[in-house]
Amino acid sequence: MIHWIHITRFGDFTIMSLAAFAVATWLLVEDERRLALWWSVLFVGGMAIVALTKMAFIGWGIGIHTLDFTGFSGHSMRATAVIPVMFYLIFQRAPSFVRSCGVLFGFALAVLIGISRLILHAHSVSEVVSGTLLGGLISISFMWIAGSLRKHVFNRLRLSLMLLALLPAPYVQPAPTQRWLTNVTLFFAGHDKPHLRAACREAPSCPADAHEGNDEGADS
Repeated sequence: MIHWIHITRFGDFTIMSLAAFAVATWLLVEDERRLALWWSVLFVGGMAIVALTKMAFIGWGIGIHTLDFTGFSGHSMRATAVIPVMFYLIFQRAPSFVRSCGVLFGFALAVLIGISRLILHAHSVSEVVSGTLLGGLISISFMWIAGSLRKHVFNRLRLSLMLLALLPAPYVQPAPTQRWLTNVTLFFAGHDKPHLRAACREAPSCPADAHEGNDEGADS
């Protein structure tokens, strides 16, 4: 039986970064350097936005208390950015209907990963929705760019090998990205402890003295 924890691991930093790297690698193999560059810029940019919003809350308590927002969900962003793109590339030689179904299936899988974050109480609704929208913007932007820049027909078999990057997901231990981000943020913020989500839920605004250990206990 598949547990939600297994589903959520597909959005883990290790798995999705490996998958994103696989996409960039195969684009380079296919001599699509401009597409590889665009993909790298979009994905890394999305990761940076997620990290900055999390750092803003961890170090300075900057969040939206009315929405229980402490930063974009990294799992949701990565999944929605990467998985639809993988299916888009794999089915790019297929009829448009089949390709569209593949992309929609990719989005459905990404949304399922976002739902898993809610069920496991790792994120609030606003964080999952915002992460999903950010990832969707990245994947849709890439597909639009690919449609205008693509010169060659990709090798479907080689592109399908990208899916191998997802196979070990249920067995991979989550990368301690939240801990890494917390340590870096506290160094720059000059605090000993991070801001707590719980403190901001109870206050009209995120207070500057709401420092304790991270109450999330989950990776990003």
